[in-house]
Amino acid sequence: MSIEPDTSTPSLKSRIHGCLLGGALGDSLGYAVEFDSIDRIRARFGAAGVTGFEALAGTSHFSDDTQMTLYTVDGLVEALEWANSGVGADVNACLWLAYLRWLATQGEAAPASAPAPQPRWIDAQPVLHQRRHPGKACISGLATGEMGTSVRPVNPESKGCGTVMRSAPFGLIPHITPDAVYKLSSDAASLTHGHPSARQSAGTFSLLIHRLVAGDGLREAAAEALAHATGFEGVAPELPDRLEGALRLAGKGIVTPEELVQALGEGWVAEEALAVALYAALATLPDAGATDPDPAQHFREAVALAVNHSGDSDSTGALTGNILGAFYGEDCLPGEWLAALEAPEVIRGMADQLVAVTSAEG
Repeated sequence: MSIEPDTSTPSLKSRIHGCLLGGALGDSLGYAVEFDSIDRIRARFGAAGVTGFEALAGTSHFSDDTQMTLYTVDGLVEALEWANSGVGADVNACLWLAYLRWLATQGEAAPASAPAPQPRWIDAQPVLHQRRHPGKACISGLATGEMGTSVRPVNPESKGCGTVMRSAPFGLIPHITPDAVYKLSSDAASLTHGHPSARQSAGTFSLLIHRLVAGDGLREAAAEALAHATGFEGVAPELPDRLEGALRLAGKGIVTPEELVQALGEGWVAEEALAVALYAALATLPDAGATDPDPAQHFREAVALAVNHSGDSDSTGALTGNILGAFYGEDCLPGEWLAALEAPEVIRGMADQLVAVTSAEG
């Protein structure tokens, strides 16, 4: 049995910073073991696996997951800047241009038919020009030079987690409806991935973040996300199946990495990555008997659970960090982990831009 810690006080600014920094922390810890089997992880770090940055000998790098998340922020910021100045903008076009700029940071050229976006602050940050195993569908979809849409997505059969891992920022925009959050996120997924599960998983994840930012408890937000994922015609059946599996597994508490993968998958595809992250966040909720729940300890345990398996550890870690950062705000971020985080000033810089265009808390 678990309780829902009090999260009534985090400000929007704290939740935005918490979500983006938390995602980068989970991404960084997972990126250290992304291509390792659980046997290899145990051989490197011991039976418990990798449980903190002290085991990484002072080196920490985030992956393309954090890079693309920050470029999602930038696309949304540009659209909101236009809106705040009284000029309408096509949000998905702003996101496409942002992702094309990310594509250039990876040393990839879009065809001459694609637009040439104007540079922005984010493009001058050297850490975002590092190539950190970018997803093949993200690269190939943007390299077509075509702006995918929900009606005509690029990579129509692609269902990798490259959509869901970059979609937390849609849930951080206040004062819009849940349906709008879902549509913005799933439409943006169509820019690189066309499979319904990839698009619907992205929308569902953004909706989960949106509910947490609005003040829902973890279990309440998870139940609402699942209800949304099962409540419309045309849903990819694997999405609600995996989400239901995550909730069932969380009821059992912490399971072995082998059981986790057997029940939910390795996280390489969108619905699996979301399910693993949701399970990790829920399974590590403090016990009902805890008199003073520690958000930072919950964060450490959840992220460790999310990354120690044979699978896409950086994406499952990133999503878990996004979830808990949105839930608790910055209070859950372990100080010793933040001290080891790569380029925190870049992440905070993008977080501050999003705060500035969405609230008066800048």
